[in-house]
Formats: sequence, C-alpha cells, structure tokens
Amino acid sequence: MLRLRCKAKNGTHLMHGLTDLSRVQELKDKVAELTGIPCEVQKILFGFPPEILDLSNDDTHLKDLRIKSGDTLIVEEDKNKPKSAISKRRITDPDEESIPVLTRRVVPADNSCLFTSIYYVVEGGVYDPSRVAEMRSLIAQIVASDPDSYSEAMLGRSNSNYCDWIRRDDTWGGAIEIAILSKFYSCEICVVDTQTVRIDRFGEDVGYTKRVMLIYDGIHYDPLQQKFLNSDAPPQTIFSTSDDIVLAKALELADEAKRKRQFTDVNRFSLRCMVCQKGLVGQSEAREHARETGHTNFGEV
Repeated sequence: MLRLRCKAKNGTHLMHGLTDLSRVQELKDKVAELTGIPCEVQKILFGFPPEILDLSNDDTHLKDLRIKSGDTLIVEEDKNKPKSAISKRRITDPDEESIPVLTRRVVPADNSCLFTSIYYVVEGGVYDPSRVAEMRSLIAQIVASDPDSYSEAMLGRSNSNYCDWIRRDDTWGGAIEIAILSKFYSCEICVVDTQTVRIDRFGEDVGYTKRVMLIYDGIHYDPLQQKFLNSDAPPQTIFSTSDDIVLAKALELADEAKRKRQFTDVNRFSLRCMVCQKGLVGQSEAREHARETGHTNFGEV
C-alpha cells in the first residue's frame, strides 16, 4: 500500500487505496475524485525539484514511475490542453499567471506559531496544528539524547527542565528549536525579521539543497509561500538553496512590513504574567520574572 499525499488548489489530501501495482488510470481517477480536475487535463508533478509524471500510458504500474510511499503529488490543470477539454475553465491573463508572488500565510498566535509554521513549510503547505505536540516532543527527545551538546549553558536551564518546559503548550519556540528542526528535516530554515529587515539562516553551512522560510515580527512566526497569480497551482513552500531571488523577495516583504510598522519591539512591548498578573515591559523583564518565579506564561497587553 502506498502512502501518498495529493496537493491541489482545493487543498492537500491523503490518497488511500493505491499500491505500487496500481495503474496510471487508477491514479488519475483517484486524483479526479479528490481534486475535481478531470483525468484528461491533469498534470501531476512529484519529487524535488518537481518533475512531471508521465501519464501517457494508462496501463503503466505506479512502481515503474518511481512513485514511493511518503511522496506528495502536486496536481494542476494542464494549460496546454485544448480549452474544450476543460469544463468551466477560468480565463486568466497569461502575463499575471507567470508572476510568482511571495506571501505570508497567517497561522494562529497560540504560543505554538513557530511549530505550526515550520510544519506547514517543510510539508509543502500542509496546515495541521495537531502536529504541534508531536514536534515539541521530538525536540525534547533530541535534547534529552545529547546532554553534552544541549547543556544548561546553552539552554539557559537544565536539560531535563528544558525538556519538560518545551513539551508544554504555553511555551514559545525560538532559535534553539529552529536549529534542531533544521537539522531534523535536513533543510535550511530562513527567518525573515520584519523589525531589522534581515534574514537569519539556520543550517546555512551544512550543504542542504532545500530551503524553507518564515517571517517573524518580534513575537510571532508565519510561514512564507510563493503563489502564481490566478493560477490553480498549490503554493510553493520549499525552495532550492541556490535560489537567491526568493531571498530578495523575502527581504522586500520584510521591508514593506517594517514601513507599515508590522512588528513588535520586544524590548519595549507590554506584557502581563498570566500566572500572577504582574505587569512587565520587554523580553528582558519577562526572562527575569521567569527566572525568579518559574512563571513562563505571558500575554501581550
């Protein structure tokens, strides 16, 4: 049984019922069922960088197409097919369709925005907040397994205390967690800061071929994705580390956010301890309060 995902304009779907002995026609029928895209106009891409799947022979077994469990198939309408073959096809400006736009995908500000955002980008645009607890537990396991690398000096607390702390759903992730997840997912994670208009690149010197990007406003992370205007193609969240153009676009996005003052100055913003209700100003006071009291649940005022 093959474990596959299918991404299209209407979302990401799990594909059930296919094996490596299933034929191309069965795959196309399943894709049509999930996405609404008729078999005769489907274009299916797989792998990284994405390549087009050969759908010309309906009797070909999937095992002969190099499809394997864990793959995500990207499904689009084939724009080269005659218009008469596409029911209710939307007419678009071809010039607009050729312009990829980098955008922010907003996720909830629920103390776990970093984990939700990273899962979204590394999974190619899958929004699944239920995975947050799993990611927190994964980080705790990695830290606990290497107490020499993840010492109190690095973590700011004992190894065991950190592991208990990061598993809680009211704690925030940051640089330590991003570095761990960059290594785990074997990809460069770029964090675009809207206050300083800079990019912090985690895993930059490791030689990864894949890159994902987040935007950060001082207290909140959102994933970045690239979309083509008026296109049915799903958003792109995974980029090549040789793509410097997308980094330039990310800096433009950060610069625009800064000009609109869409950031939070962590040294000056007002907080309240949600445990004892004490008012605090800035990240440094919050850290000191947490050190003295053990309270780590803060809300912005």
